Amino acid sequence: MAKQHSSSSSVGWVASQKRWLLAFLVMLSASTLIAFFIRAAFDTCDRSLDVVDKRPPTRVPSAVGSIVGAAPNPLGFMKSKPVLLVSHELSLSGGPLLLMELAFLLRSVGAKVSWITIQKPVDTDEVIYSLEHKMLTRGVQVLSARGQEAVDAALKADLVVLNTAVSGKWLDVILKDHVPRVLPKVLWWIHEMRGHYFKLDYVKHLPFVAGAMIDSHVTAEYWKNRTRGRLRIKMPQTYVVHLGNSKELMEVAEDSVAKRVLREHVRESLGVRSEDILFAIINSVSRGKGQDLFLRSFYESLQIIQEKKLQVPTLHAVIVGSDMTAQTKFEMELRNYVMQKKIQDRVHFVNKTLTVAPYLAAIDVLVQNSQARGECFGRITIEAMAFQLPVLGTAAGGTTEIVVNGTTGFLHPAGKEGVTALAKNIVKLATHVERRLTMGKRGYERVKERFLEHHMADRIATVLKEVLRRSKSHSVS
Repeated sequence: MAKQHSSSSSVGWVASQKRWLLAFLVMLSASTLIAFFIRAAFDTCDRSLDVVDKRPPTRVPSAVGSIVGAAPNPLGFMKSKPVLLVSHELSLSGGPLLLMELAFLLRSVGAKVSWITIQKPVDTDEVIYSLEHKMLTRGVQVLSARGQEAVDAALKADLVVLNTAVSGKWLDVILKDHVPRVLPKVLWWIHEMRGHYFKLDYVKHLPFVAGAMIDSHVTAEYWKNRTRGRLRIKMPQTYVVHLGNSKELMEVAEDSVAKRVLREHVRESLGVRSEDILFAIINSVSRGKGQDLFLRSFYESLQIIQEKKLQVPTLHAVIVGSDMTAQTKFEMELRNYVMQKKIQDRVHFVNKTLTVAPYLAAIDVLVQNSQARGECFGRITIEAMAFQLPVLGTAAGGTTEIVVNGTTGFLHPAGKEGVTALAKNIVKLATHVERRLTMGKRGYERVKERFLEHHMADRIATVLKEVLRRSKSHSVS
C-alpha cells in the first residue's frame, strides 16, 4: 500500500517524483521498444549445425561495461554494407521486433539497412505507422514489398535476412526469375515451433540459402528432423544464436531506485500490498501460452497452503498480455474460471503493453508456462532473470536452455500433468523467501554471463561473417 505522509507538501513532492521517474522510464522504454515488449513469439540441421558461442564467454564476467567500451563493435565489418531485412509482418510480436533490433544494431555501425514488410493492412494501422516512424528516425529505409524497388534492393544487397518461415513465399511472388541470384546471400532467421509452418510453399528454397539462424538448440533440432522427415529437404548451414537483453533494459533492472518506484506504483494500481507475493505470466493471452493451466496451478497452490495451514503472505496471480477490447473466447474462459473459483481478489488481468519493465519490477516470480514444444527461446525469461526473479517454466523449448532447474528456478512438465508440479513449485517459492532471492540472484548472474546485448551481437557477427563469406565464394564460382 502507498505510505501516508504527515504533510500535503511531502505527499505532493513524492507524487511528483514518482510521476517524473515513471515518465522517464516510459520515455526510455519507448525508445527501446524491443527490450520492454511482451514477446508474444509465434503462436515466439543435417548439413551442419553450428553452435555460436555455446559456452559462456571468458572475456566478460566482471567489469562488463569497461571491457565492452574498450572493445571494437563486433559488427563493425558491416559498415556501409547494404542489407535488406524482410519481415512477414510489422507488429508487436516477437519476430518483427527482433528483426527491428537487428536493424538498429546494424545501423549503429553504419550499415545501409532497408526494410520490407510483406503483409500490411489496407487501412492505416497505428502500430505499423509508429514502428515505421521509429525505423525511419534511426536511418532504416522502409520500402514497399512489391514492385521494382523491392527487386532492386534484393539484388543490390550484400545480405538479405528473411524473418520467419512464412517470409519464404515473398521470394517467388516478388523476385520471380531473380530468386537464384538472391538465395546465395540469404540468411533465414527462424523463430517458429508450430507444425503448420512446415509447408513446402514456405520453405522450399531453404536448402539453397547461405544459412539459417535459429534462437535455440531445441528448435534447430526440431527443424532439422521435421524438414527431413516431413518435407524431404535438408536444412542449410544452421547457426544457433541465443538472444540477449538490451543495455537499456539492463540499466532499469540494475537501478534500485527506479525499480522501487515502479514496484510501488504497479502494486498500488493492482491493489496489492508490499508484502504480498506476486506470480506473473507475461505473454499474449492464448492457449499455447498456458494461462489456463497456470490459473489451475495457482488455485491448487492456494488449496495446498490452506490444507497444510502454511503461514505465508497473500499470493496473487498476474496475467499480463490480456486484450480488454477483443475479449477472446479463451480469455473469457480464464475470467469465468476465476469467477467460479471465487479468486477474483487474487487474480489480476493486465492489458498487453509495450513496457513490461514495470511489471518485472513489481512481481516476485515469473511463470513461463508455454505449452506443447514451448518457446523457441522466450526472451521474457532472460528479462525476468535480469530483474533477479526466479522462473517457473515448462521443461520444453528454449526455456530449458535458459533456466537451470533447481538453481535459477524450477521446471515442470508441459500439459495437464504439469499442473500439480507447478502448484507445488509455487508453494516452494512462496514459503521460502531465501530460496526466491537466491534463485533470482543466480539468474541475474547467468544473464550477465551469457544473455546480454553484446553477447548476442558477438554471436550474430560470427554468423554474418560466415554468411557473407559463403555468398562471396558463390559469386566468384
